[in-house]
Amino acid sequence: MPKPIGPTIPRWQLGEQLARMRETAGISQAEIADRLGCSVSKVQKIEAGDVGIVRAELLLMLDVYGVTDAEVRDSLMELQRLGKQRGWWSTFGQVPAPFATFLGLESAATAIRVFEPLVVYGLLQTEDYARAIAETWDGGVLAEEQVDRQVKIKLERRQRVLDEHAPDLWVILDEAVLHREVGGKAVMAAQLKHLASMAKRMTLQVVPFERGGYPGLRGALTIFEFDERMHSPVAYVEGQGGNLYMEKAEDLRRCAVAYNHITATALSKQESVKLIMAVAHQYAEADGAHHEPRPVPRRVAQEHAVR
Repeated sequence: MPKPIGPTIPRWQLGEQLARMRETAGISQAEIADRLGCSVSKVQKIEAGDVGIVRAELLLMLDVYGVTDAEVRDSLMELQRLGKQRGWWSTFGQVPAPFATFLGLESAATAIRVFEPLVVYGLLQTEDYARAIAETWDGGVLAEEQVDRQVKIKLERRQRVLDEHAPDLWVILDEAVLHREVGGKAVMAAQLKHLASMAKRMTLQVVPFERGGYPGLRGALTIFEFDERMHSPVAYVEGQGGNLYMEKAEDLRRCAVAYNHITATALSKQESVKLIMAVAHQYAEADGAHHEPRPVPRRVAQEHAVR
């Protein structure tokens, strides 16, 4: 059974081709918007792949652009059909458009390269860790049902992406991720043990503190790769200012070079797992000491009683 790709990539493919056909025909976005009876903003969103397009609109656009080749028209109609599909995340109700785009790319990718300096990458989070993250989202003001929804989406996302069609996954974490206590010591111990177990299914590395400065200090980076017949690679960065998807060759080269430098700075897979497990044991021991205090020596206990 082929890997489900979702609507994101087909919409991007269709939008790119429609924009190119419009420009070749010498027609402006305002002119085609007038013919469709819609806003220029809608045409821009169609060409950007942000929204789907109905069959009647696509047929009219092809006629206006003078596209008569039956094979080309059929291929575009197939992209339109695929672009109208509902992604698996639609069962959870409406999600923000940028997040839907990310989920679509993640679902369709054949390879994913990730660098994360702050928290465990979403696909590798345990339920308790994911819940602790969600509870602090937006300053900790999310209602309980919203937290539950975010956790369910993350767990479904993990199952969908890491099934039998799992992409080639390479994740590099900064050591800070291991020491940032999210949800308490017990949660962290379980999360790090889960991370170590996932290393059997993917490439997992850690950049230790001792390496000092390196390109990863600029922030998180994700590079999606696809079947070459489907789409060229896409790099993704996220910040307080929003989400940025990069497709230009120059941007992709810069991101690839940065990722290669980060890879070279990181510990080997074996050393990384050892470090992860060492920190996991520290959390487990600290949690045990907190819940099961060591017996106080009798002499000390007597002295305390006297005082």
